[in-house]
Amino acid sequence: MPEGTKPKHPKIPLEELAAEVAQCRKCPLAEGRTHTVFGVGNPHARVLFVGEAPGKNEDLQGEPFVGAAGKYLNELLAIAGLRREDIYIANVLKCRPPGNRDPRPEEIAICTPYLREQTRTIDPEFIVTLGNFSTKFILKTERGITRLHGELLHAGRFKVFPVFHPAAALYDVRKREALENDFFTLGELLKGQRE
Repeated sequence: MPEGTKPKHPKIPLEELAAEVAQCRKCPLAEGRTHTVFGVGNPHARVLFVGEAPGKNEDLQGEPFVGAAGKYLNELLAIAGLRREDIYIANVLKCRPPGNRDPRPEEIAICTPYLREQTRTIDPEFIVTLGNFSTKFILKTERGITRLHGELLHAGRFKVFPVFHPAAALYDVRKREALENDFFTLGELLKGQRE
C-alpha cells in the first residue's frame, strides 16, 4: 500500500447492519421500542433519503415513512419522477423517541455510525435530507432547513439536497408548495445528471 494512504474500509452488507441495529442497546431508546427501523429500499439506490427518527407507525411496523408523512412522501417522489423501489430511505435514529420528541444530541452521536455505514454500503450519488436533524448531521452545519432547503450542496463526494420534512408540510400548508417545488427541482437535477 502506498505510504500515506488509508486502507479502504470494507462495505458491511445491509443485512448484517440491520441485524446489528436490531440487537442495539447502546441508548435508553431501545427500552421503549417495538421494532428498530433500519431502513428500506434499493440497496444500490442513486438517491438516499434520510429522515429524522421513527414515529409511532414506523415503530409498530419496523419501516420508515409508513404513516401520513410516508403517504405524502410517495406523492413527492412522483413529482421528482421517483418511486419507492428506486430509492433507499433511512433515518438518523433507528428507534422512536418517546412521544415523537426531537432526537437528543447524545442519541444522534450513538446512532449515526449505523447511518454512516448504510451510506457507505449504498454509495448513493445524492442524499436528500428530510428536515433539520438529518440536514444538520449530514452537512455538519447549524444552519436550519428553512435557509438551506432546495439548494444543492456537497458533503464529501455526495450531492446533498435538503428539503422540509414531509410531516412539516402536513402541519404547515405554507411549506407544502416549497416542498413540492423542491421535489420538482430534485427531479430536474436527477435528469440533468443522466444526460
